[in-house]
This record gives sequence, C-alpha cells and structure tokens, in this order.
Amino acid sequence: MGEKKHNFWIRTLTSVVYVAVMMGAIYSGRLTGNDALGWAILTALCLFVANGCAFEYYRIARSCGSNPNQPIGYAFTTLMTLLLSMPNGWYFNITILLIICVLMMPVTLLAELWRHSEKPFSDVLHTLLPVLYCGIPMGLMPMLHNEYNVLVPCIWLVWINDACAYMGGSLVGRHKMWVRHSPGKSWEGTAIGVVCSMVAAYFIGPKFAMDQHPGFWIAAGFICSVIGTLGDLCESMLKRSACVKDSGRLLPGHGGLLDRFDSLLMILPIVAVLVTLSYYLYLI
Repeated sequence: MGEKKHNFWIRTLTSVVYVAVMMGAIYSGRLTGNDALGWAILTALCLFVANGCAFEYYRIARSCGSNPNQPIGYAFTTLMTLLLSMPNGWYFNITILLIICVLMMPVTLLAELWRHSEKPFSDVLHTLLPVLYCGIPMGLMPMLHNEYNVLVPCIWLVWINDACAYMGGSLVGRHKMWVRHSPGKSWEGTAIGVVCSMVAAYFIGPKFAMDQHPGFWIAAGFICSVIGTLGDLCESMLKRSACVKDSGRLLPGHGGLLDRFDSLLMILPIVAVLVTLSYYLYLI
C-alpha cells in the first residue's frame, strides 16, 4: 500500500509538471507579450519532444536487432520539425514537407553504402520512420496553435478521453478491446471515452476558437478519442515487439516521451487535414 501511494504521488507530481510545461510553452507568447519569443519557446519544446521520441524509438528498434542511422534520423527530424513550425502559412509547410520527404530517402540510402549494414532495408526504414512519426506532428503544433487556435482544445480532449475511458473501463468494462497490445483497455471504456470527448469538444472547442463550426469540433472530438486510442495501441505494439514496458524513463511514473505523446503524434496530422478540409467545405 505504501509503495502504491508513493507511485501515485510521483505520477501526480509528474503530471502537474508536464501540464505546466506544456501550457507554459504554448501560451508563452501571450505571457511574455512577445509573439516571436512565444514561437521560439514552443518550437524549442517541439524540437525537444520530437528528438526525444525519436531517441526512444531508436532504442526500441536497436533492441529488435536493427541498426538505424541515428545522426541522419535526428538531422531530418530536427529539419522537419523546425521548418514545418515556421509561421509562413499552410502552403509553405506542405512544400517543405514534400521537399524533405523527397530528399530523405536517397540521402539515407546513399549513407548505407558506407555503413556495411547486414540489414540495409530494415535500417533505412527504421531511420526514417521517426522523421514522419515524430517530426511532422511536432512541427505542426505551432501552426495549429498560432494560426488556427485548435491545439489546446485538442490536447484537453485527449486528456478527457483518457480519463473518461479509464474510469468507464474500471466501472463497467467487461470486454477487452485488444488484449495482444493493451490488455487494460475495454470496449465499454473506449466507447465512454468517445462519447465524453465528443460532448466535451462541442462545449469546450468554441471557448478557444469561436469562429469554428460546431460540426468541426464534434469531428475533432471523435478524432481525438478514436485516433488517440489507436495511437496509444500502436505505441504499445512497438514496445511489446521489443519486450519493453516503457519507452523511456524521462517522466517518473509515466515512462518516456513516446508514452506521453503517442496519442498526439497520431492526432495532430489528422487534425491539420481536418482544419484544411473544413475551410474548403465551408464548415468554418
């Protein structure tokens, strides 16, 4: 009992610090009265998280027998995150994304010629996956906050979904959802999380961005719940393939950065697409 209580307080303290750092970085421009400084602070956090998640991914990949080219992976992850976060508009970001995607495959393949790897195909794929998996979502965070003001409500919706799914599953969960990858999740808890997230999105979303159509927020609530849950399952799949419990130890009581950002890494690119489509469909 004493150890459980100790772990509870460690997790709680870590969560408080985590929320304070996230919200502080996101609202740093408003707090300092300097938009440029705010962008720099938020982008610095995104770079740290993107490369931290890439580091944890490479650790998992190495434990499975792969040998990714980490310097190239970190370079492209940093480049992707930094350039996507530039406040130059959506079309500029899409152009940058395409250019980096075109360049990173031949560069990584050519680098393998000098590495004498026994599994070049596997190593190339494991080198580049974190660039897409971690770099793109983190690079989109400043744009989603500064230009569309949808980042904070989406983060809250992920947390609401997690809390409601956990409580609902604990109370009425009977049917396991995906025993192979996450034995603790139930269909009942997941359904409760989806409903709560969509309802919360309808009421919370307009408080942050009044110009958004209610239909957008209902869709965003569904995405944050369903895709966020799938993102958590995908990260669990990667860890179980390597027989590891946590992706890292940076966050006491919670594991690593991948453990905390797994949902957002899947959600943010889809939310960015939803924002773009909603403008074309005149939903907002």
